[in-house]
Amino acid sequence: MTVASTPELEADRQYLIALIEDEAVFHGDFTLSSGKKATYYVDMRKLTLDHRAAPAIGRIMLDLIRDVDGVVAVGGLTLGADPIANAVMHESARTPRPLDAFVVRKEPKDHGRGRQVEGAEVSGRRVVVLEDTSTTGQSALKAVEALRREGAEVVAVAVIVDRRTGAQAAVEAEGLQWLAAVDLDDLGLDAQ
Repeated sequence: MTVASTPELEADRQYLIALIEDEAVFHGDFTLSSGKKATYYVDMRKLTLDHRAAPAIGRIMLDLIRDVDGVVAVGGLTLGADPIANAVMHESARTPRPLDAFVVRKEPKDHGRGRQVEGAEVSGRRVVVLEDTSTTGQSALKAVEALRREGAEVVAVAVIVDRRTGAQAAVEAEGLQWLAAVDLDDLGLDAQ
């Protein structure tokens, strides 16, 4: 289980856990983006785009990656990572080590500059991929692949909620550090 680095940040994390339990966990029959079936769905977009949760998410995720040396930018595969990256960027602006944000498109644009990675310049820079929740890790790894093609040094994947369904192993198999702010034990849920 993750614990934040200060009592204030741990209070933010507990506040976020309560919001997730109350407003972002849905029970029923669901098909996840991985194609796997589940009896609950954690819809983090309800909170990453919510004014009550976004500042706490920014602080919590910034704290989660605090010990990852030399990181200058955060982001991930659009759409799930976008509000998280923005929250982290805004919170980091208050610190001695501000971070930029980037967005990884699912496919390169077919017009303009034809870019797949937008925002912060990533070539030759250490970056962290963010994700709201992960089942198999494939969305994060798709972002990692695109970033590596752009010359980025991806050093970690950080998720808000770890579903404990194989994403960590897949990410670590790529030589990346796995970081999670909240896990299923925190939410009183079983892995599926």
